[in-house]
Amino acid sequence: MKTHVKALVVGGGAVGTAIAYHLGKAGWDTMLLERDELTCGSTWHAAGLLPLFNMSFATSHIHDYSVKFYKTLEAETGLNPGFSVVGNLRMAQSQARMDEYMLYATTAETVGIPYEWLSPAQIKERWPLVRTEDLIGALFHPTDGYINPADVTMAMAKGARQFGVAIERKWQVDAYDWTGSEWRMTCTKMAEKGGNLVATDEQTVITAEHVVTATGNHAQRTARLLGLKIPAIPVEHQFIVTEPDPELLAYRKAGGAEHPVLRDADAKWYVREERGGWILGPYEEGAPARFKYAVPESFRADLFQLDLERIEEEYMSMIHRIPSSETVGLKDDFNGPICYTPDGNPLLGPAPGLRNMWLAEGFSFGITAAGGTGHYLAQMMVEGEAEIDMAALDPKRYGPWMTTEYAVQKNEECYSHVYVLHHPDEEREAARPLRTSPAYDRQKAKGAQFGQVNGWERPNYYGPVDAPDGFDREARSFRRGGWWPYAVEEAKAIREGVGLIDATAFAKHAVTGPGATAFLDWFTCNRLPKVGRINLTYALTTAGTVRSEYTIVRRGSDSYYLVSAGAWAAYDADFLRKTAEDFMAGGGEYVAIQDVTTQWGVFAIAGPKSRDVLNNLVRDAVPETVLSNKRFPWLSVRDIELGMVPTMALRVAYTGELGWELHHPIEMQTHLWDRLMDAGEAHGLKLVGARAQNWLRQEKSYRAFGTELGRDATPLEAGLDRFVDLSKDFHGKAAMEATGIRSSCVTVLVDGPEDADPWGREALYSGGQLVGRLTSGGYSAAFDRSIGMGYVRPNLAQPGQRLEVKMFDRLWPAEITEESPYDPSNETIRKDG
Repeated sequence: MKTHVKALVVGGGAVGTAIAYHLGKAGWDTMLLERDELTCGSTWHAAGLLPLFNMSFATSHIHDYSVKFYKTLEAETGLNPGFSVVGNLRMAQSQARMDEYMLYATTAETVGIPYEWLSPAQIKERWPLVRTEDLIGALFHPTDGYINPADVTMAMAKGARQFGVAIERKWQVDAYDWTGSEWRMTCTKMAEKGGNLVATDEQTVITAEHVVTATGNHAQRTARLLGLKIPAIPVEHQFIVTEPDPELLAYRKAGGAEHPVLRDADAKWYVREERGGWILGPYEEGAPARFKYAVPESFRADLFQLDLERIEEEYMSMIHRIPSSETVGLKDDFNGPICYTPDGNPLLGPAPGLRNMWLAEGFSFGITAAGGTGHYLAQMMVEGEAEIDMAALDPKRYGPWMTTEYAVQKNEECYSHVYVLHHPDEEREAARPLRTSPAYDRQKAKGAQFGQVNGWERPNYYGPVDAPDGFDREARSFRRGGWWPYAVEEAKAIREGVGLIDATAFAKHAVTGPGATAFLDWFTCNRLPKVGRINLTYALTTAGTVRSEYTIVRRGSDSYYLVSAGAWAAYDADFLRKTAEDFMAGGGEYVAIQDVTTQWGVFAIAGPKSRDVLNNLVRDAVPETVLSNKRFPWLSVRDIELGMVPTMALRVAYTGELGWELHHPIEMQTHLWDRLMDAGEAHGLKLVGARAQNWLRQEKSYRAFGTELGRDATPLEAGLDRFVDLSKDFHGKAAMEATGIRSSCVTVLVDGPEDADPWGREALYSGGQLVGRLTSGGYSAAFDRSIGMGYVRPNLAQPGQRLEVKMFDRLWPAEITEESPYDPSNETIRKDG
C-alpha cells in the first residue's frame, strides 16, 4: 500500500469513488481508503434514482453532469452501471404543485436539462396502469431514470484504477494530523470477526497533500477526529418491494414500455418498476435521525426494523395511484440510514479552519450527485475553482453555533419535507427560534414574520399584529403570496417616508494590526477608504471571480471594521483568516482577525424622513448639524450618541435612500429600539423586513452575494468596474483580467403576470434563444412592475434591449434598464439637511 499520495479520499461509497475517479482523471496521484467494502454504507441499499429535479442552480448542474457521465461508463470501463433511462414523471394533484414544477422548469432551462409537460390524458395513454383523474398534469424528464448503485460504483472504481488510483479496502483512518505542509493519517487495518468489523493491531501512517472525506454515515466520527462540527446525520429511509404485479407483467408482455420513475409529490412517494413488481419509497413524517454521535462498531451493511405503520398513508396512496398493486404482496423491505443536512444540500468544499482538507458529506441523494460531485470538486482542488459557483454547498454555511441537537431536528424536518411544496418564500420551523437579537420580542409583538439566516431570526415582513399562528405558512405561494401587500407598503414607506430594518444578522469582522492596511489592500480589489470613510469592495478567488463582498469601514490607520452578508459569516471568517495567514507567511506584518458579529446589533434607518427621526435622538452640542452633509457626508462613519447608546453610524443605505446603519452595542439594543420607535412615531416610521429591502436594492441595481455575486463571475462581469482599482496589485487580479467578459449583469423591468413576480431563477430569452438567467427577482413599488437582475450575453447588455422572461411556462416581455433605474444620480441618498 502506498504511504504517500497527493490526494487521499476517505470513503468508498458512490461519492468517494466518483471523487477518486475524477482526481485520477485530472492526473493526481490518488488513493482511496474504505474501512469495509466498497458500497457497504448507504450506497448498497439506495434505490438508485437519478432525479434531475432540483431548485438549486449548482445542484442541478451536479445532477445533470452525473446523468450524462454515467451513460459513458460502460464504453470506458466495460462495466454496465445498470442505467435504465426510463425517465422521471412528476405528477401534480394541485395547481400549486404545477406552479412549483414550472418554476423548476425555467431553472432547468438555464442548465440545459430537457423536460416535457404531460396532461392527465397523455399520462394515461402512455401508462394505462396509472390512475390520473385527480391529477392536474405532470412534468416529465425523459433523460434520467434509475441505476444500480453497486454497479455504477464498481464501474467508477474500475475507471479510477485505469487512471492510476489505488483503492484499499479494510483500512480505517483513526487520526488526522496537519504537519504544516501535508496531512499525516494514522490508519488501522480492519478485519471481520464474528460478522463484525474490528480493528487489528496492524497500523500504518499515510501522508497526503490533500484529503477528502466522503464518510457518509460516519460523518460524526470524522467531525470528532478533525475537531469540526459537521451537521450531517443520517435519517431512516424505508422502501418496500412488492411481489410481481400480474397486470404489470401483462402490460409489459403486450409491448408496454417500462414505466418511468413515478413521483406523486403530493402523496410523498416515488415508485418504480422492479422485476415485474414495484418499489415504493415514501418520505413520511416521523422518520427518526440515527447515529447522532457515531455509527456503532457492530453496524456494517445493516438495516433497521421496518415501521410499516409509519408509512401506511403513503402505501395506501400508492394503491390509489396504481390500483393493480392492491392485491400484490410484499417481497422485501429496506429501512436504512441516509445522511441528511439541515437544508438537504451536501456539505461540499474546503473544511473550515483546515488546510487542504475537503469535505464531501451529507448526501441524501448521493447516487444522483456522485458523478457531478467528483467532477466539480476535482475542479476546485486542481484548478482552484469550479466552473460553477459552489458556495451554496460550502460546509461553512453552518457556523460554530450549530449543535448536534440542531442538526437532528433540522435533518428530520428536511427528510419529511422532501416532497413538501418548496415555495421560494419557504421558511422551515424546526429548531426555531434559536439565535435572536434582543429586539426579537418587540418585533414579534409588532407583527414580524421571521425568516432564518445563519441561525438568526430576521423579520421578513411585518404582518397583522394579531396574526394567528401559521399566518406566514398560509401566506406562502409561488405567486404573490399573502405577505406581498405588506412588503409593498414597507417598500413605499422607505421611498416616501422612513422605515426601520433590523440588520443585526450582518457578519462583522475587526481587522487590525500593523499589517492590516497592506493586507486589506492586497486582499480586496478596490482602493481602501481614508480614516473615517467607507468603501464597498470585493475579495476575489484565485480564478478572479468574486469570493466575498465587504463594506470596509476605516476606523484608524491600521484599524478596520468589515461588514458582509449575514448568511456567510463563517464562510467569510474562514477566508479572511486563511488569507491573512498566507499574507503573514509571505512576509507581511501581523494582522488580527476578530469575528465581532455578536457584539454589535445593527438597525438600518432609511427614507426621506430618516434624518428627522435621528435628529430627535442625537446628543451633541449642535445636534441639528450632526447629520448634515458637511459633518456627516455620504460613505462616512461617525461615532454618535443616540439617547444613551453610543452608536457607530455608517452613512450608507442598502435601499438606495437617505439613511444610516446604526451599529450599536448589542446589549443596548432594546433601549435604542424603544427610543427609535418613540422618535419615529411623529414621522410615520414603518417597520420593514428583508423582502421589501431585497426589492429596493434591485431598484438600485445593488448586487447581492449569493445571487449576482459569486465564484462564477468576476467583478467586471458583474458590472462593478467602479469598485475595481486596476492601478494596484490585488489577489486574483491577473486571473480576473485574463477571464474577460463572458456574460454581463443587468437589471430588467418585467411586464409579467398580474399575480406573480420573478424569483430570480428564471431563464432569459431573446428572439426565441436562451441568452441568460435571472439571479434575483421581485416587485418594484417605484415602477409598479416586476423587477429582476441577472446575466445575459455581453452583446445584449444594453439599456433598452428587449428580452423575455420564462415564467409559468410562458415568455413575458422584459427590458434592460439603465444601471440603478431608481435615482440613477444618487440624489436622494446624498440629500442634505
